[in-house]
Amino acid sequence: MPKVVAELTIVPLGTASPSLSEYVAEVEMALREVVGLQVMLTPMATVLEGELDLVLQAVREVHELPFLAGAQRVSTRLSIDDRRDKEITMQGKVAAVEEKLH
Repeated sequence: MPKVVAELTIVPLGTASPSLSEYVAEVEMALREVVGLQVMLTPMATVLEGELDLVLQAVREVHELPFLAGAQRVSTRLSIDDRRDKEITMQGKVAAVEEKLH
């Protein structure tokens, strides 16, 4: 199965503080433990690279983490780039744009 690149944002709601970095760190640690999944933390989301089934399974598992940490509600947004005509990677997507900037 070809790799996909996905953007994931998990927002816990109903928490005691407006700061979410502890929740984000817990999700990031769990994602980084998934064998075969590449993970890139950005200021506003996490980018994932891997086989579609692996990405979906990982997202399902980390969606639960804020609930386990006490959040009352969780909003999860997932955007998937699934290209079948050629292999895509996080680095390749960035390089394609950087090349056009020079």
